[in-house]
Amino acid sequence: MTEVRTRFAPSPTGYLHIGGARTALFNYLFARHHGGKFILRIEDTDRERSTPEAIEAILEAMKWLELDHDEGPYFQSERYPLYKEKIQELLAKGKAYPCICTAEELDAKRQAAMKEKRKPSYDGTCRPADGAVAPLPTGKAYTVRFRSPRDGATVVKDAVKGEVVFDNRELDDLILARSDGTPTYNFCVVVDDIDMRITHIIRGDDHLGNTPRQIQLYEAFGHPLPQFAHVPLILGTDKARLSKRHGATSVTTYRDMGYLPEAVVNYLVRLGWSHGDQEIFSRAELIEKFSLQSVGKSAGVFNPEKFLWLNSHYLKSKSLAQLADDVIPFIAAKGYPVPRDKPWLEKMVATLRERAKTLAELVESAHYYLTDEISLDEKAIKKFLTPEAAEPLKSLIAKLTALSEFNEAGIEQEFTATLQEQGIPMGKLAQPVRVALTGSTMSPGIHDVIAVLGKERTLKRLRAALDYIHAPT
Repeated sequence: MTEVRTRFAPSPTGYLHIGGARTALFNYLFARHHGGKFILRIEDTDRERSTPEAIEAILEAMKWLELDHDEGPYFQSERYPLYKEKIQELLAKGKAYPCICTAEELDAKRQAAMKEKRKPSYDGTCRPADGAVAPLPTGKAYTVRFRSPRDGATVVKDAVKGEVVFDNRELDDLILARSDGTPTYNFCVVVDDIDMRITHIIRGDDHLGNTPRQIQLYEAFGHPLPQFAHVPLILGTDKARLSKRHGATSVTTYRDMGYLPEAVVNYLVRLGWSHGDQEIFSRAELIEKFSLQSVGKSAGVFNPEKFLWLNSHYLKSKSLAQLADDVIPFIAAKGYPVPRDKPWLEKMVATLRERAKTLAELVESAHYYLTDEISLDEKAIKKFLTPEAAEPLKSLIAKLTALSEFNEAGIEQEFTATLQEQGIPMGKLAQPVRVALTGSTMSPGIHDVIAVLGKERTLKRLRAALDYIHAPT
């Protein structure tokens, strides 16, 4: 078997969106599964809309997802000499011809066709007789058109959709080069895929309509066809095509929201591909199991809640050391001082990750660890920082002050001793302590919170709470 070579070819007119990332992922996994090559090509021939910022964003997103390419990135804007050479080749063979029809003339023909309820396709005014090679016009602007077959059918043998048949009468003579000499999308794609020896073209099925024209170009160049595989689009929960109204669609937006790259990869691959009932896959498993035969024919539905659940799974299963590193940018983004004590940061993360679904959410809930400027919930204060809580708090403060080994076991022991001494249930002590330390009634286990805060910060906050209770109203 020839070496498998796939490609991802985004247009740099914006960020890498979810659909594009899934296309890149499918190409990457297919190439890795077959021990082949994954090529990155930037299709930047749209000079007005392509930007360096978009190129950088695409490369950044690919790197974050660890979709490492073997070749590239190649840039179409740097390949114009090759396109010009291939245009001349088709003109010399009579496979293409110059067209001097003006934009105004073409528009008038379109309007007339629509008025007569005909398909507004090019009528072949400048098309030479079969087998003839048309001379290039002098002193007139012209486009270059492809001489497409006028009868028969073009069949797309698709690895996902099966055979799709297109009537050649429905395909007019495609413009290959504009009047300023710049080549068009469908032409560049075919020239590049031939030159880069692409064996499998895996892309969204919104490209299916381009495929018969591209097949005809392959045949005009006398080149064997690659295997096409058009994967279904991704829809929102309302079954409309995924767009900004469904929420974030950019990969980097999910990164900035605190999603993990492993979760994004795992979720994207399941939008249109499956392996039995398995939901969670390691990178190695995906490479081992991925095949085009397991890509579904129906569209994948993007479910934000399921995506969030999957991210929380990866958050809980990640090593504390790695998770501590991962939260640092989010701590900095919130304006907190970044802790330099890595073991302390790991302990902090350990108390919060069971409740958090994203890195941003984890840091949001860590405010009482990361700053001493905590705001106390008024309702919680009135309910729990009452005169009845004064004696239990005072007793606990004394015991924690005397505690030499300030760890979870010692803290729990002093808590239990205070409860027994005061003759009260856990809630009568834990909730006032929780409000004093965190500002609210919700937090991880109170012994864990105290251990992470440490002796000095814990006692300072408990004493402040006691002062509040004793303060005159």
